[in-house]
Amino acid sequence: MIPPKLGILAGGGPLPALVAESVTAQGGEVFIVGFEGFVDPDLIAQWPHGFYRLAAAGQIIRALRDAGCRDIVLIGPVKRPALRDLKPDKEGARLLARMGRAVFAGDDGLLGAIVRVLGEEGFNVRGAHEFLAQALGPKGVLTPLAPSADDAQDISRAVDVVKALGRLDIGQGCVVQSGLVLAVEALEGTDAMLQRCAALRQPGPGGILLKMLKPGQERRADMPTIGPRTIQLAAESGLAGIAYQADGVLFTDLAQCVAEANARRLFLMGIEPR
Repeated sequence: MIPPKLGILAGGGPLPALVAESVTAQGGEVFIVGFEGFVDPDLIAQWPHGFYRLAAAGQIIRALRDAGCRDIVLIGPVKRPALRDLKPDKEGARLLARMGRAVFAGDDGLLGAIVRVLGEEGFNVRGAHEFLAQALGPKGVLTPLAPSADDAQDISRAVDVVKALGRLDIGQGCVVQSGLVLAVEALEGTDAMLQRCAALRQPGPGGILLKMLKPGQERRADMPTIGPRTIQLAAESGLAGIAYQADGVLFTDLAQCVAEANARRLFLMGIEPR
């Protein structure tokens, strides 16, 4: 259901704008809180918006309430700063205190606490996937090129690895080649992980990237994302393809990602992790 007015707490990348486009196309209105240093100003310029420091919680909450936003969504990557660098305002300090030990937890623990506290402040926190159903990667092979039997074994191995990472609230992806874990995703993100994989690949074919949700992940924040740049970097790293959790990963441009995969002779496949 589209709310009368949706507040979008916007980090980087194109997804905040895609949410705004989807909501307004269905007759709703939006107000965008753009996080300074992360959001692309040009992408949100056409909608009502403001720019705010990440920890300026008092200003952000007042802006959302003044705009008439009861429903809100958190979307777009934000690099997590060190606590000493946050410099929260008075309201931000109060909310951080209410999060307790979660501020020292991994990303999912912290985001879960943010969702809880925003709910206590009277907001209805929605998931971006509610407004971007067309951006959720479907199940099955999306490319003419399909994974080989060796690739399928690497995907199975990668599922086990990402589940283990997820239980520790570390990351949402990894790269596996011939059963060997070349890299796991942590704070650096998927692109940086892929860039260091080129030098780590072993002799021989294959190698896959897997992106999936952490076990029990809060879907209303920080869903895994794949974009055309992901496809390009996977190809430059010499990988055979990309697997992702069906209906658990957002594509910034699914058609373009499929086209990139075809052009670079990679497979792209949605799976249902066991």
